[in-house]
Amino acid sequence: MEPLLILTMKWGTLYGPHYVNNLARGVRKHLNRPHRFICFTDDAEGLEPGIETFPLPELGLPAGHSDTRWRKLALFRKDLFGLQGTALFLDLDQIIVGDLTPFFDHPGPFHIIRDDDLFRSNPLRKRNPKRDAFLHSVGNSSVFRYEIGAHSYILEAFVADPDAATRDFEISQQFQSAQLAKHGHLNYWPSEWCVSFKKHCVPPHLASYFSDPTLPAGAKIVLFAGNPKMDDALERKSGVWYRRIGNVDWLKSAWAAQE
Repeated sequence: MEPLLILTMKWGTLYGPHYVNNLARGVRKHLNRPHRFICFTDDAEGLEPGIETFPLPELGLPAGHSDTRWRKLALFRKDLFGLQGTALFLDLDQIIVGDLTPFFDHPGPFHIIRDDDLFRSNPLRKRNPKRDAFLHSVGNSSVFRYEIGAHSYILEAFVADPDAATRDFEISQQFQSAQLAKHGHLNYWPSEWCVSFKKHCVPPHLASYFSDPTLPAGAKIVLFAGNPKMDDALERKSGVWYRRIGNVDWLKSAWAAQE
């Protein structure tokens, strides 16, 4: 059996090497199958042994276009450094808390988080039903599984007209979701697998002053959609007066991948 692939990306200075190292440890702890942990990066310094590194894949933009904010779409190249097989992509700013095996066993060619599952509902969106329906369909690309090379149409559509893509869509995951839906490949993880720390773990509003954050049943990955970001959450900083972040020792332990 070929090893499963775990992919992540690191560029710039926002995330240091410890983000990659801790994520890799979390994968080792929660995935009891042969796998390769691969980081696409512009700086491999400080990464622990066992983490494979490749350069950041090229988008292949036409001459005159140098905007690489949507560089994650390069993961959909037909040839991704010769890699083959099933890959699970994980953003760096998340914490693994449960078995990752179901992410590979779940049937279907492509799966992603439904972005709306990570946020509380916005009643104002109902004023534009068409846009509300589209936003409800958008996948959050923090966690997705795919067959390498099988969805190259996403990148090809972007490269064919990057100006139109960035004009018509606010962020890359909106464009990616529209392409997947067009080809009938947009499928979502069970909503309980990938949870938002702010929405699902912290008691709402003033109730947070009376109870500590807890891990919902069935959760496998904790994400930090919106604010607070992961570093702030681990330091119990909420950023707003109406939300208290209590004891999060369970989260710190999972982040450090302690046995």
